[in-house]
Amino acid sequence: MNSKLRKGRNSVTALYTHLVFVTNDRAKLFEQEGLETLELAFKSVARKMDFKIVEFNGESDHVQLLVEYPPKLSVSTLVNHLKGVSSRMYRKKFPSNNKHLWSPSYFALSCGGAPTETLKQYIQEGERKKRVGR
Repeated sequence: MNSKLRKGRNSVTALYTHLVFVTNDRAKLFEQEGLETLELAFKSVARKMDFKIVEFNGESDHVQLLVEYPPKLSVSTLVNHLKGVSSRMYRKKFPSNNKHLWSPSYFALSCGGAPTETLKQYIQEGERKKRVGR
């Protein structure tokens, strides 16, 4: 994973999320050209909203993305824009698919940085505990 930090006016962040979108009813819709259309749509949204598609891949019934994003954007906002724009672009290129492209649900997993247990231990072993324990 790229460990570059995003430096904002009041923050330094490294926010990553793994997103999975499945087609409506898990329909097997995507071939190579369809996946390329979706990737272009996702990258277009990312440029306009100032986040980055770090990785993209998909199969006939779902896509996966690794996204790096600024703290001003919520994951649900990212998802809504990614799904909305990609659905419109996909239907424009493949008009025979006039049903809803995406299932209304999605999978999101925060990722990057140290594992939770490592962070818990780091916090537990902080300076306060050392002073209190003396």
